[in-house]
Amino acid sequence: MNNTSKRMSAAGLLIAIGIVYGDIGTSPLYVMKSIVTENGGIANVNRELIVGSISLILWTVTLLTTVKYVMIALKATNHGEGGIFSLYALVRKRAKWLVIPALIGGAALLADGTLTPAVTVTTSIEGLKNMRFGDVIPVPSQEVVIMITIIILVILFSIQRMGTSVIGKAFGPIMLVWFTFLGVVGIANLSHDWSLLEAINPIHAIRILFSPANKVGILILGSVFLATTGAEALYSDVGHVGKANIIGSWPYVFVCLSLNYLGQGAWILHNASYHAGNGDFNPFFEVVPSNLRLFAIALATIAAIIASQALITGSFTLVAEASSLKFLPRMNIIYPSTEKGQIYIPSINKMICVVTVAIVFLFRTSHHMEAAYGLAITVTMLMTTILLFEYLGKKGKPLYLRLIFLIAFAFIEGMFLISSLTKFLHGGYVTVLIAGFILAIMYVWYYGNKVRDKRESRNAYVRLDEYTDMLTNLSHDEDYPTYATNLVYMANVKYNKFIKREILYSILDKRPKRAKAYWFVTVNVTNEPFTAEYAVNTYGTKNVINVQLYLGFKKQTSVNVYIRQIVHDLIADGTIEPQPQEYTTSPGRNVGDFSFVIVNDVISPQTQLVGYEKWLVEARVRLQNLSSNPASWFGLEYADTVIERVPLILGKPNPSYIKRIKPKDYSNAKK
Repeated sequence: MNNTSKRMSAAGLLIAIGIVYGDIGTSPLYVMKSIVTENGGIANVNRELIVGSISLILWTVTLLTTVKYVMIALKATNHGEGGIFSLYALVRKRAKWLVIPALIGGAALLADGTLTPAVTVTTSIEGLKNMRFGDVIPVPSQEVVIMITIIILVILFSIQRMGTSVIGKAFGPIMLVWFTFLGVVGIANLSHDWSLLEAINPIHAIRILFSPANKVGILILGSVFLATTGAEALYSDVGHVGKANIIGSWPYVFVCLSLNYLGQGAWILHNASYHAGNGDFNPFFEVVPSNLRLFAIALATIAAIIASQALITGSFTLVAEASSLKFLPRMNIIYPSTEKGQIYIPSINKMICVVTVAIVFLFRTSHHMEAAYGLAITVTMLMTTILLFEYLGKKGKPLYLRLIFLIAFAFIEGMFLISSLTKFLHGGYVTVLIAGFILAIMYVWYYGNKVRDKRESRNAYVRLDEYTDMLTNLSHDEDYPTYATNLVYMANVKYNKFIKREILYSILDKRPKRAKAYWFVTVNVTNEPFTAEYAVNTYGTKNVINVQLYLGFKKQTSVNVYIRQIVHDLIADGTIEPQPQEYTTSPGRNVGDFSFVIVNDVISPQTQLVGYEKWLVEARVRLQNLSSNPASWFGLEYADTVIERVPLILGKPNPSYIKRIKPKDYSNAKK
């Protein structure tokens, strides 16, 4: 079932709550704590600061999450998938330069995915630090917090192969309890001071930015922004649950979050003289009655795990889309369920796990992590705004409305970006380094392909049907030894006839490869999970076969298995000649041996690229060689597979000549 056909249902709403809102749903764990800490502690707060800060939070979430993402961005889905790369795919034909915000935003979002698990899980476990249970203090130090956090993170990354459907069904009821708990605790504390509801007035949000009660000025936005960091992940995860279920579940989530922020504010105002004996202070845990504190910490820990899940699943989707857009090399993708939107990428899972654990070791406390958290996501949101401006244009919206949208959200997100940049030296540089590394890989792969396509000879493709006579003659030429009965090339045959010249170069020029039958196989992945179909074109021959495989995204790409069946089918109906085997353990066997060939490019010394373009193409080839084994893409790990390297000549090569001279006369040389 395509994701666009997902309708709102009770089960869908529950799974959406379990998958989508983990990141934004754990923001109450650290937003108010960060605001109070940055202002000098609870002793330096007053009513104006609390009301203004909560007003900033409520309106930030309203404008960025509700208006921009839920009301506008969720309409910009590509075959049911969301996220910045899907958005770029919708608008890329409008202007070539749009690839720049797509690359920057995608790299920043993937970098943010490594910080979310670290900061949320660490914050929740810190709630246990120095808590006494009878005469025992299970978590007496930050070192123990770090150890527990890493154990939880490793377990989380280990269960990703189960798929988001299974995880969502398990997490959905827990997250429903979590949001309900947030709302109930919030309203219980808010009942002591209903006047705090005046924070709904946006005037207080504007005033606090310039008020002396706010000691950090506009930089308060760096802490406020943490309340909406999950908005981009919400957009990326639409393919896992469907936009109808996100739209239907968001109002309940928003109300519960708002009540909790208001409740924390009410508690702070009524406990201005509070002093944490151990030096730690988190209003989220303080607003909870002492007899429910342990339950709150346990629930917060589980919610933090789910917050991590939202970014991890979103990262898988982003990487898969980046590969299809040729931003990243092709990777091995696993589909744990029958839904195409639910994927698992082992290599990316391992990479995020390693970086996340390293971040925990580097920063050690959630307060230090908060300095790095949020910077990358502000960049992503700004890039998404630019792409949405173009998407609205594609949909025919009037220019003045598009400009209002662009100016309003670019201004808001620009202010958040400026405030977040002040944290650069305090940890933001880590986010920039991670995002920069990812961006460099995507840049090299994308523009390396562009240079290759631009500089590649116009004769790079030839018509396969023009070489059928030559291949047929070679097949019957007994002057050449038989290379294989069935020689199979994994080759993308375009329009049923155009093939890269290097494929035929491999057969005819390197050393003529004689075979009973030449197979040129193209694998096409369909949007249905279990499609298993094929079409053949023999160009009127008995031994040159173009095979188009149409495989569902859930079907294993076991090309060797499918080809054997296809050979049987074509022999049975007389399309190709039988291949009787004299030496075999299977009497009556009429199918011969197979040799599979995958052609990879290597830069030829004759390539006349210089400087930047040469470096770019060479770096792209290195990336190709470091990516996963091409044989695994086609399920050929255990087949007789040859990976050939064919020289790639780019640019117009300068002819090289060597001058012939007469042999030197050494007859008069001294002996």
